[in-house]
Amino acid sequence: MGAADTGIIVVDPDGVEVTRSHAAERFRDARHGDAVALEVIERLLRAALGGIHAEEELALFGPPRETLVVRAAPLVDDAGAVIGAAAYVRDVTELRRVEAVRRDFVANVSHELKTPIGAMALLAETFLGSNDVEVSRRLAEQLVQEADRLAHIVDDLLDLSTVEAQEHPTREQARVRTLVDEAVERVGATALARGIPLSVQPIDDDLVVACDPVQIVGAVTNLLDNAVKYSEAGEAVEVAAEVADGTLVLAVRDHGIGIPSRELERIFERFYRVDKARSRATGGTGLGLAIVRNVAQAHGGEVTVESIEGEGSTFRLVLPRAGASVEAA
Repeated sequence: MGAADTGIIVVDPDGVEVTRSHAAERFRDARHGDAVALEVIERLLRAALGGIHAEEELALFGPPRETLVVRAAPLVDDAGAVIGAAAYVRDVTELRRVEAVRRDFVANVSHELKTPIGAMALLAETFLGSNDVEVSRRLAEQLVQEADRLAHIVDDLLDLSTVEAQEHPTREQARVRTLVDEAVERVGATALARGIPLSVQPIDDDLVVACDPVQIVGAVTNLLDNAVKYSEAGEAVEVAAEVADGTLVLAVRDHGIGIPSRELERIFERFYRVDKARSRATGGTGLGLAIVRNVAQAHGGEVTVESIEGEGSTFRLVLPRAGASVEAA
């Protein structure tokens, strides 16, 4: 049953079926999860024949998992006599999923903002009570760090919100080499400070992609930033672009700490961090990979990851290819 379809079953005063919609056919001689739904439908129809309006939500564990809302109402004539009943079955799986995501997002945002705000309040209070110049200086430095962390979280939230809110995203032909060079330049200072060489494989000047350049540069920057932060000094981070099966693949490979296999399915979730202590120490917000995933999906592509713990990771941003040449970018 699609989310837009409503299953309808109508019975007469004796509970004998009169008609049912196509979407409700799945509950005829139902098995497994649908049999559970059928029991609810029949129970609510019996209640409706007694003049009672009833509604119940049930979760079917599938596969696939579904959430259905079953509602039944009596059908009455002009004199108010019950002449039958109708049951309505609506699939609200996607609606409940979105609601859960929103609840989790609000809870996570509240938690993530609470940490730097609480730290800033404590530091400010300590600062006001200190008469030692050196102590005051260190407190001020920590205040600046926490303010920067808060600013990064807000910036990432705004980026994520912008990508998700775009109904008709703009696209333009952009040189892949220009996009990669700009992303590399953004993380250059951080890589230099950490002693991480950035190695960019040669990219054809004529290779282009139809995209929102700001979003793609931001996505590649996030992948590079993660690679640098989770690598040790002297370990190179490599960037490459290639055409495969009609798509453009932007690959970022590091030789860092890698990602445990049990974590791979969750790393693109908002605020999810594999190494929480290290992420916070390096200023990570836990939103970078969520932004990359949303940018990829907004462009009709995907982001994938291969990783071996202790050996490194390779992230691939896969986008539909635009063409082979461009006049300007």
